Amino acid sequence: MSSTLLEITRSTHQRAERFETLIVKDLGNEPASNRERLFQDHRVRNNVEEIISCTHKLIGIYKDKDHARKDEIDALGGGQGTDDDVLFTTFYDGLKEIHQNHRRHPDSRALVVCEEDLPRGEEQPQVEFSGEEGHGGRCLDLHDLYNEYVNLDPSQRMEYAAYLDVFSQPHQIPCKLKLTRRYREYLEHLLEYLISFLRRKQPLQDLGRIFSKVETDFEHLWEEENGKLQLLGGKRKGWDGDSIDLAQYSTVHELMEVGRDRLKEASDALGLKSGGTLQQLAGRLFLTKHTPVQQLGRKHLSASSHETEELKEISLNESKLKRLCELLSETIQQTKENVQRKQALTVDEREKEAEEEEGEQVDTDSDDEEKQIHNPLKLPTGWDNKPIPYWLYKLHGLGQEFKCEICGSHSYWGRRAFERHFREPRHQGGMQCLGIPNTNNFNEITSIEEAKALWEKIKARQGGSKWRPDVEEEYEDWEGNIYNKKTYNDLKRQRLI
Repeated sequence: MSSTLLEITRSTHQRAERFETLIVKDLGNEPASNRERLFQDHRVRNNVEEIISCTHKLIGIYKDKDHARKDEIDALGGGQGTDDDVLFTTFYDGLKEIHQNHRRHPDSRALVVCEEDLPRGEEQPQVEFSGEEGHGGRCLDLHDLYNEYVNLDPSQRMEYAAYLDVFSQPHQIPCKLKLTRRYREYLEHLLEYLISFLRRKQPLQDLGRIFSKVETDFEHLWEEENGKLQLLGGKRKGWDGDSIDLAQYSTVHELMEVGRDRLKEASDALGLKSGGTLQQLAGRLFLTKHTPVQQLGRKHLSASSHETEELKEISLNESKLKRLCELLSETIQQTKENVQRKQALTVDEREKEAEEEEGEQVDTDSDDEEKQIHNPLKLPTGWDNKPIPYWLYKLHGLGQEFKCEICGSHSYWGRRAFERHFREPRHQGGMQCLGIPNTNNFNEITSIEEAKALWEKIKARQGGSKWRPDVEEEYEDWEGNIYNKKTYNDLKRQRLI
């Protein structure tokens, strides 16, 4: 005889309680290593999903859309207005039916839900990470997404290490690229990978609740900005990172000196029309100096309703990407450090390291973490929390500390890191806050006062003229040749580079 609905309800409640007991028992044990903690989190997550499954099943039973539960309860009570004789008659009729069923099926076994039928929660869950991600998900593996990113605009090439600095900053991508199908696919693939990685590394994170808050905040922000601007990182920016500071210009004619290309990029970022003469283009953009974009007439706006919906969807995905990058900020930093470390290794050292990783035993991780590392020279540690070789420490001069006041008195260890930081977002942001273009003239300058004094000398030598990006911006081709922006665009237009 099949189980009754009431028995199924009772056994489902019992099953949910047993899974809850397993969770409490598992969380009562302190993991001995990060690997064990990861496995514990996955076991807890699997048990929580089982409880959720049981809960959904019970909700369907209690809703009783087909009235099966009500009919079964009524059958147990014999219906309304019945006396004791009818109740006993109903009970013995049910008992007689059970006896007859056992006589017809003598070899049948009763279905008993006991503790042995439930998973013990002691088995190690299967958590897979690629070789680049490392054991426990120490780093991100973004090589496939890097290839997609560089193919969005073949004219703008960058190394993988530089991509790790910009992939979490989608507002720097021009608006015209964001409306392409290839960018939308790239953004979807990037979100899918980060969500998959976060679920493997931090299985107890409630992504549903996190994304729900992101969507709520985004809808409120979208309504305030009329779908044209976003508030990213506490600073009001458009879609393009090359927006123009209109506070430096007092007339339309001064703004025209910036050039058509920069004006078109800024207009696209604000959703303005980017056609017409140079004066019309500068005039429309100059209106936004004193008038918010949402208060301008439709004749100044260019985005159609369809494009606006696409921009809204893309912008929402970018907000989710920004939130995921905040949750994975430590992992992103570890990925950058790991890539920089591998670039300094020789081929033989890389092969040796790969062999050591393949031959590493899983059960020795906890012993390695508990073992005290002898480091009398206080050398910096690598991604494996072990001191780097002393020859590598001396080669890169990591004992030298360089401080940059423009970067907020941030310290850089080693000459190589110090020279590289002049092109990093931290230093570029500091120069932008000072209102000074980050050109080669300001290399090796870390003092705010020195930078301001040099900028005043440059402006005086140029007769007080403003910075001209067409002349002073530098571009580099594949062969390492340096051109200013005007020359680079001319050669590119003629297909010479």
